[in-house]
Amino acid sequence: MKRIGLLILMGLTFLSFSMAFGQEVYKWVDERGTVHFTDDLGQVPEKYRTRIIKEKPLGEPDSSPTTSPPSMIPPKPKRENNVAPDSAPSEKDILGRGEEWWKAKMNEWNEKLMTARRSYETAYSEWKAKENELEASKFKPDSLKRKLKADIKVLEAKAKDWEKQMEEAKNMLENVLPKQARDDQANPEWLKIDK
Repeated sequence: MKRIGLLILMGLTFLSFSMAFGQEVYKWVDERGTVHFTDDLGQVPEKYRTRIIKEKPLGEPDSSPTTSPPSMIPPKPKRENNVAPDSAPSEKDILGRGEEWWKAKMNEWNEKLMTARRSYETAYSEWKAKENELEASKFKPDSLKRKLKADIKVLEAKAKDWEKQMEEAKNMLENVLPKQARDDQANPEWLKIDK
């Protein structure tokens, strides 16, 4: 009886070790640099699934020689080799976005900047023209002066709104997108705007 119990215990121990050694572990790094591990792919947040690294099960030999301790910088994700042998694989950032995505983003914000600049210049010149018209209307009826003052307020608000949009677009082009590109390890050449 003791032998059967011992055999069952040994069998269960062996089974649990074999399950632990054969299980895949997923590793990912969040935006704060915290490293996470799980054995359930469903536990990995959707936005990090492109950055997961499958860890080798315990006991499986590692074919790559380890010469230095692991760094806290997440490695670039491995890419599938679905490209023709003659063509080089396209470069991507750590989120899997390529040159087209970054150029499109830069061109989009550059277009917003150009639109805001043109609209600001138009609203500003109309605003100043109305102010000049108001100054020239000293001997005109008060109703006309009130209308001109109301028009001036509207044009001034429009000009200030377009100026804010212009500053936002400039900030995106000069600060936000370049910082995001550095954080996501994108090629800085991708941030050049198409002329």
